[in-house]
Amino acid sequence: MKGIRARLIVYITLVLLLIVLLLEGVFITAVHYYYLGSAMETLTSRAATSATFFNKYLEGYSINERARYILENLSPDESSKVEVLSPEGKVIINSFGFASSERIDTPDVKAALSSGKGTYQSLTPGKEERILAVSIALKESGTSIGVLRYSVSAEPLYSVIVKILINAAWVGLLVIAFGFLLSVIIAKRIVEPIQQLTGVAKEMATGNFAVRAKKRHDDEVGTLAVTLNYMAEEMVKSEKIKYDFISSVTHELRTPLTSIKGWGETLLVGDLSDTEETLMGLEVMTGETDRLIGLVEDLLDFSKFQAGELTLELEPYDLRGLLEDLLLQFRYRGSTKQIRLYADIPDEPLPVDGDFNRLKQVFVNLLDNAFKFTPAQGEIRLSAVLGDTQISITVADNGEGIEESDLEKLGTKFFKGKSRQSGSGLGLAICKEIVEMHGGRLRVESEFTKGTSVIVELPRYRIQ
Repeated sequence: MKGIRARLIVYITLVLLLIVLLLEGVFITAVHYYYLGSAMETLTSRAATSATFFNKYLEGYSINERARYILENLSPDESSKVEVLSPEGKVIINSFGFASSERIDTPDVKAALSSGKGTYQSLTPGKEERILAVSIALKESGTSIGVLRYSVSAEPLYSVIVKILINAAWVGLLVIAFGFLLSVIIAKRIVEPIQQLTGVAKEMATGNFAVRAKKRHDDEVGTLAVTLNYMAEEMVKSEKIKYDFISSVTHELRTPLTSIKGWGETLLVGDLSDTEETLMGLEVMTGETDRLIGLVEDLLDFSKFQAGELTLELEPYDLRGLLEDLLLQFRYRGSTKQIRLYADIPDEPLPVDGDFNRLKQVFVNLLDNAFKFTPAQGEIRLSAVLGDTQISITVADNGEGIEESDLEKLGTKFFKGKSRQSGSGLGLAICKEIVEMHGGRLRVESEFTKGTSVIVELPRYRIQ
């Protein structure tokens, strides 16, 4: 009973068995009432006809005289046992010509004496013969002077009924057997696709994402197969992105480490009295160290996001001050790279309820990306718009832009796109997480070779 197939077979067989038993019960009852009811109806009709005739045309005769007349005028084809009883229930005469002092006090006789008519069915199998009986009162001037009783053996009827029931039982057994075989076939057709999907899932669990499930029918199992295949495709994509990420991070780590090691060896074997060379080496080592620190911080932030351990320290402040500080910080970088940095920030406050350091991290990352992907003589614009319910900050550049195929995946963890610029591929994903934790939204608009705009929308803080 542990498998679905076994449970299906058992359940279907049980349901079929209950249905067959119910139908057999209804059929048995119908046959029983049909045969016995028809016999009782015929017997009643004949008894009532005879009693009516004798009551009408033998009026004035005593019960004994009526009994002899009834016996003499019985039809030779009469198959029923006919008895004429006294009011006390004693047999005055029967269709065999015998009298008996034995008293018959069956319910049909009592009913006939009290109400004029009674029926009786002795249907319980036992030592005595089962019978059907109808009793009609014989009357004289409205008073019962005896009983005319017709009775017939029910044994032949029961023999027919038993034969019919045996045949019905065989039919029921055949139906159950056929249903059992049908349930085995149905269970097999249902379970086999599930077993195939289970095998595919096990293969995927071992890391084999090339295996695919076969969709056999357009039903729930077929939908599950399609979903499983889709999951495998997404896992393949995810694995590829992770491998690319590992390769990228390895490269990003190796490059500054190689530079630091190279300059360290140069300074060790070189002439430390050469101040210019020493300062240049230290400057390079400091810059590469900063790159390593930034990469490590991205990895730490990502691990915190994955573990759900990153928390925000929210407090109300004016976002305009942060944006103006960043303008001063990046304008020097713009002058060294020959990139013009423009600002369009309103004079009125930009109130937000946020984590200052985390929001600074977001805009530093966005501006850093803009400078990274904008060539010399290019332009970068930082603008802010104060709305009724939100504040929109846009970092736009006229750099290389992003291809449409990469735009949908941008902001996905580990995704770097086709750019050869350095980076872990985590920065924008982390920025997106931080903005969403503030109740805002980050979206990217870009046109390849023409530039990119990153829009950050944050809820406006209402000063009480």
